[in-house]
This record gives sequence, structure tokens and C-alpha cells, in this order.
Amino acid sequence: MLAVIDYKIGNLQSAQKAFEFLGAKSCLTSDIQVIERASGIVLPGVGAFGKCMDSLEQSGLIPHILKQIARGVPFLGICIGFQLLFESSEESPGKAGLGVIDGKVVKLPAGEKCPQMQWNRLSVLDPTNRLFTGIDTGSWMYFVHSYFPKPTKQECVIATCDYGTTVVSAVDCNNVFGVQFHPEKSGQNGLRLLSNFVDLCE
Repeated sequence: MLAVIDYKIGNLQSAQKAFEFLGAKSCLTSDIQVIERASGIVLPGVGAFGKCMDSLEQSGLIPHILKQIARGVPFLGICIGFQLLFESSEESPGKAGLGVIDGKVVKLPAGEKCPQMQWNRLSVLDPTNRLFTGIDTGSWMYFVHSYFPKPTKQECVIATCDYGTTVVSAVDCNNVFGVQFHPEKSGQNGLRLLSNFVDLCE
């Protein structure tokens, strides 16, 4: 069972429905017992960094999420859910993130249309990476964002895209994965990535 975290922010159901489409057992939940029994955890999100962190804090789920990550349970952050894994964001100065991954979230470069709301090609840095099995470099994914993470340790970066600068688009940090794009809105390539994550959880 995959637990898609319900923290009352943004359109959380689209990610859960994508897993259902793939035939994976999943549920949108804020139930601590379900989260602690889950074989994998997904944190989606749409909106501002600060408001999303506020909602996650109000849910009371943060200690339980961190406990599962520390236990080695596979975890996938999507879009804002990816950004929340970092220490802070320029979008919400003074608001701490989860701090699971060292680094901060920064604004897209001046001169580019912001937000990036378009399909963009991925540069897959490690074609053998388990999250990108069957997904070629140059594949298209759908992005909607104004900020992107900059990890302190670049070795965890597994994919980037070009949008006025090199934008970190996916990371693999042991059992913690994150993607800046929306795989649930990215056609067959996105579904393949979600299927790969399901396989990691089995």
C-alpha cells in the first residue's frame, strides 16, 4: 500500500489516481497508522512553500513521515512536495522545510517566463538509475513551478532540465526521491516513472 499524504493543500488526488491507474494499491490519507504501515510514501503538492509547510505542520504528520524516512521506507516528493524536503526556500524566507535533504530552494532566473508552465526535456544524468528505468534522456515532462531546489550534494541529482539555467529536476538520496515536474501529468514517461517508484516499494 502506498500512502499519498493528505495535508489539505492543492490537488492531491491527481497523483493518487495515477497510481490507481497503474493498478497500484494506494490511498490519500492522513491516518498515522496507514502511513506507518505503508510500503511507500508520496508527498505531492501545489502552491507556495510556506503555506504548504504550514499545512503539513498543522496535520501533525511530520514526525511520522520523518520516522518512516529514517526507517528506509521509499519516499517520493512531487513538485512542492519535492521542495519541502529541503532546508528552506527563497519563496518563504524564515520558514524551515523538512531538512531531509541539505540545500535550499531558489527562484528561477530573471529573464525567463515565471512560472515555467510547459513541457520540457529532461537530461537524465544516470540512465541506469532505478527511477528512470525505461525513460530516455531527452524525454518530455510537464513542469509548473517558479522555484527549484539546489541540493548541497550534487551527487544525488539524477536529472536536470534547461530553463535559463540548469534546473535540478530529480534526485535520488538513498530511499528519498524527488521530482520537480508532475509525472501524473506527463503522459507515458511520467507513468513509467511512477511505476518504477511502485516497483521500488515492493
